[in-house]
Amino acid sequence: MIEPELKEPLGAAQGASALERATADALSGHGPLAESDAAFIERTAQQAMAEAVAQAIDRREPLVAEAGTGVGKTFAYLVPLLLSGRRALVSTATKALQDQLFLRDLPRLLRSLRLPARLALLKGRASYLCLHRLKAARDSATLPDRFAVRALARVEQWATSTRTGDLAELEGLDERSPVIPLVTSTRENCLGTDCPSYRDCHVMHARRDAMAADLVVVNHHLFFADLALRDTGVAELLPTVDAAVFDEAHQLVESGVQFLGVQLGTSQLIDFARDLLGVGLTQARGLRPWPELAAACEHAARDLRLACAGSLRDVRGMVKLAWDERASAPSFQPALQALDRALRRVVDALADLLPAAPDFGRLSQRATELSQRAASFAAPCADTQVRWIDVGPRDARLVQSPLDIRDLLAEQRASAARAWIFTSATLGDDANLSWFSEAAALEDARKVRVESPFDYRQHARVWVPAGLPKPNDPRHPQAVGELAARLAGHLHGRTFVLTTTLRVLEPIAQGLRAAADRDGLRLDVLVQGTQPRRALLQRFLSGPGHVLVGSQSFWEGIDVPGDALQCVLIDKLPFPPPNDPLVQARSRALQSRGRDPFNDYFVAEAAVSLKQGAGRLIRHEDDRGLLVIGDVRMRQMGYGKRLLRALPPMTPVADEAQALAWLDELAAAHQ
Repeated sequence: MIEPELKEPLGAAQGASALERATADALSGHGPLAESDAAFIERTAQQAMAEAVAQAIDRREPLVAEAGTGVGKTFAYLVPLLLSGRRALVSTATKALQDQLFLRDLPRLLRSLRLPARLALLKGRASYLCLHRLKAARDSATLPDRFAVRALARVEQWATSTRTGDLAELEGLDERSPVIPLVTSTRENCLGTDCPSYRDCHVMHARRDAMAADLVVVNHHLFFADLALRDTGVAELLPTVDAAVFDEAHQLVESGVQFLGVQLGTSQLIDFARDLLGVGLTQARGLRPWPELAAACEHAARDLRLACAGSLRDVRGMVKLAWDERASAPSFQPALQALDRALRRVVDALADLLPAAPDFGRLSQRATELSQRAASFAAPCADTQVRWIDVGPRDARLVQSPLDIRDLLAEQRASAARAWIFTSATLGDDANLSWFSEAAALEDARKVRVESPFDYRQHARVWVPAGLPKPNDPRHPQAVGELAARLAGHLHGRTFVLTTTLRVLEPIAQGLRAAADRDGLRLDVLVQGTQPRRALLQRFLSGPGHVLVGSQSFWEGIDVPGDALQCVLIDKLPFPPPNDPLVQARSRALQSRGRDPFNDYFVAEAAVSLKQGAGRLIRHEDDRGLLVIGDVRMRQMGYGKRLLRALPPMTPVADEAQALAWLDELAAAHQ
């Protein structure tokens, strides 16, 4: 059941614990946070969540807390965590959010609360400079262009002064740079204690700092990758903490499913081939046919990608394919067998060289593991798992995964009594937050839903157009683009168009541009994929006149407060793709338990995604805007009412005239 709102100030209830009272004081209008920051205001909603967190810490119990936009959930869990004096781990969705917590939020709180807690930031190996691989890259790497050469030179210069080795310190280093895999390590290529740079290893220093800290900040990917592989220090750290908090918990299940499975990627194989060539030529030149061995592995990887892609051409983003769709193709099994043979040749070639250098031992282990994975994917899949193939523009991955993270989290919770706290702005659309709690085996946890303090009824409108073609109609993308032009024309830009698939980005953008040209509107249409996300956002924020058309990466994690964004148009309801292998497997599992996959899974997924997309609109208490959902099923189907109820309580408008009148009112405020 959802907890009722507080009837009295936090900590005032008879029998409140010392932690509850201290948290109440810290978050009050006269507390240390208010004293140190004139902009801090006391929020009843924030206090309600903080009280629940304090109680979970005191009782070492699980808590699932949904906190609407504007609640201030970060401070609502950090303040009781810090005041408790208990050892804690905080996990969030991305490395950027990790940095925000570690570099901004936590230091600010420690200063205000006058606490001496030791903090640590722990990321995955790929975030840290590897000194050994930097030297190898300097000596033997073949770089693709002059930009990569300059990037490597920048890394070398920075390496002489960095204390942490965290590549996030290097401003302007593109996360897609080909230099990054050359100067970072993986579990497969790390030499461990045999590494000549082990004493100065940045990864090991980060782990030691984490083990000595009172509060450690990690991310979901690292958390699950470590529990699966025991490679990054979290598995060693977790038994020592009294509380574990997972922020942005709506991403937790998919992160876990990704890392608890087994993968065999063609880019992983190509990286191995290049490492084999580099080590062979620098440490045993002429002793083995290194170019031939590496080329055989790389050639086998490329053949495997072609077998996975089949007739797919010009892939944008990552496409998920059913296993049977490709595994039964004539070229698939031969490609796996050729890969296995190439890897076994490498193992044989390295056998007599293992004593010569630690690098050869790691290469042999990697080749053996990759060969074993190739063999496992050639064998039948276990009944409790699901397989699929991800195909991207330059990569393909064979994936075998569990359907959820229930077993792992249940095992971790049973291992010791500690507080487990899961929070996000979107965790479900029912009283028990079932969308999240069922997938994470948290049915027994306390559930708290804290509503946003924003006045959505006054500040936001929602409109579902009645005249658009149905979403499966080929005319739908163009109609959405034309509608976006009309809306953005009244606002002079300031509009996001969020799509559920990548393939409609360009058709919608074309319809938008054509309508804008026809009506003489000066709109700059920005489309996902034409530039990095950060660059697109910077252009959007540079002034009025911009419309951004984006897919999944713009549905969440984007914060555009103020009047820079005042209209969000969602092209259609974000149901899970029915042909997705993981979606199909989850649907079958629900059916086998006598449940309705459409209501219990598809509509629940759509509700959460819709809340995420709608959440881009109102980011501050003074923001105003219009949400448009371009899907007539919201009007025509029974589940439409359920999805509308899942949204913040925006005032509905009946037709386009009312919608445009609202936009005119918003635009007038700019003049």
